[in-house]
Amino acid sequence: MRHDMILSGDINLIGVSDPAVPFRRVQDRLRAADLVFSNLECCFYEAEVERSLEAEGFYAPLKAAEALTQAGVHVIGNANNVNYGAAAIRSSLKRLDELGIGHTGAGVNLAAARQPVMVERDGRRYGFLQRTSVYWSHGHEATADFPGVATIKAHTAYRPQIEQLRTLTRPGMPPEILTWADAAALDQFRQDLAALRRQADFVVASHHWGLDQDVLDYQIEIAHTAIDTGADLVLGHGPHMPLGIEIYKNKPIFYGVGSFSFKTGHRGRQHPDWIGLMVTLTLEDAALTRVAFSFVRHNAQNETVLRPVAAEREALDTLRRLSAPFATALDVAGDEVVVWATP
Repeated sequence: MRHDMILSGDINLIGVSDPAVPFRRVQDRLRAADLVFSNLECCFYEAEVERSLEAEGFYAPLKAAEALTQAGVHVIGNANNVNYGAAAIRSSLKRLDELGIGHTGAGVNLAAARQPVMVERDGRRYGFLQRTSVYWSHGHEATADFPGVATIKAHTAYRPQIEQLRTLTRPGMPPEILTWADAAALDQFRQDLAALRRQADFVVASHHWGLDQDVLDYQIEIAHTAIDTGADLVLGHGPHMPLGIEIYKNKPIFYGVGSFSFKTGHRGRQHPDWIGLMVTLTLEDAALTRVAFSFVRHNAQNETVLRPVAAEREALDTLRRLSAPFATALDVAGDEVVVWATP
């Protein structure tokens, strides 16, 4: 039995008054898929009092959530840096439940936030689990009795690059930046993912992380742990741009797929243009046979639009350069770029 799955990056529906607008140029493609999973980077919450830009909240109108159902999005991950605040998270989860959209990564308590989503298609079970390593230091992480997001904490250290110098007396020499995943948090993630693997035929591990276009050590550590534990694919997001792609143990890792619908950012800043990846998976009896992506951008009408590969040669060259350290080949096939396929 063949199933087609689409994965996307950040969806932010702040300011959307007409839910038909954001995805009307791509909804036919999305609706044709058996499963669509995206990262939701906003909360569906209508605050009782007006908020200033300084006291910002990534709050989208309750009506805007209908854009997800109109586009045919089945599951979202909401462990990220803007799903914040008990009232906002409760409201958003309630709205998603009302619309029948599965969600993972945030909850009314830690146990709920850690729960995966399982979707069945023709007897095959597809599992999704999301975590974030980018979150606010106070009141954001879910606890045993308080709403929040599910996290994998990461640490940062700065090591002098002494071995590159003949003397230590060179002021201003930049340090080497080291990052690594917290051991206890990574072990908990490993346990949760292993439990999902025992129930699902195909597993997607989704993660919010990153800094600009760099792929940091902790990202690689988490991604490899996910594959080693049984994930079939890792989907990264956070930086609003594509990052390098790795094939690890014959399993794809997208370290960053950029945005999918994102007009308004922090402090009300407008995002007039961006580029993202819409990842398409072909599965036969829940076994991956082909992985490809199409480029997407955002137009002045707040619509997500598919982009021909020929019009995005510079973006493709950049992605090839970012993927080169992982020795990943990106082959153009019409208006798609093929990342991996069975022989």
